Amino acid sequence: MKVILQVITLLVIFLIPFASWQPVSAEEQTEKVEQKEEFDYKSAEFKGVASQFKCTCGCGQDHYECDPSTCNLTTEWKADFVEMMNKGMDKDEIRKYYVDIYGEEILTAPEKKGFSLTAWVTPFVVLAGAGSGVFFVIRRWVRRKNDNDTPTLMDENLTTDETENEILQSMIDEERKKFF
Repeated sequence: MKVILQVITLLVIFLIPFASWQPVSAEEQTEKVEQKEEFDYKSAEFKGVASQFKCTCGCGQDHYECDPSTCNLTTEWKADFVEMMNKGMDKDEIRKYYVDIYGEEILTAPEKKGFSLTAWVTPFVVLAGAGSGVFFVIRRWVRRKNDNDTPTLMDENLTTDETENEILQSMIDEERKKFF
C-alpha cells in the first residue's frame, strides 16, 4: 500500500506543472488582434516573442538577449518581430511561421505536444523511476542486514553480561574469604 501511495505522489509531483497549461481560445486571439498596439523592442510582448527563438549567430542566446552591437542577424530578426507584431500577428502565429521555415531547432524550448514533449519528459521519468528503484533496493538491503545482525548482537550482549556477572561474583567471593 505504501508503494502505491509513493508512486501516486511521484506522479502528482511530475504532472502538476502540466495541469496549469491551457490552450488559448479563439475569442482571446481575436481580442488581441482587435487591440492592435504599436510594439517596440522594450515591450513585454516583444520579449515574449523574441525570447522563444535561438539566435543563429552561434552565441547560444535567444534573440531578446543577443547583443545587437555584435550580431547583425539579431537586429534583422528583431525588426521582423516588431513588424509582424504591428501587423497583428500574435506570439503563436510568429512561432508557427518561423518553425515552418527553420524547424523546431530554432526554438529555445520544445513544443508542448507530440514527440517533443515525450523526448523532454522521458529522461526525468526514467531518473525518478531509477531513483525510486535504488531507494527500495537499499531499504531492502538495510532491512536484511538489520534482521541478520539482531540475533548476533543479542548473543554478544548476553555473553558480555554473563562474563561481567562471573567477574563480579568472583570479586565478591574473594572479599568474603578475606573477612570470613
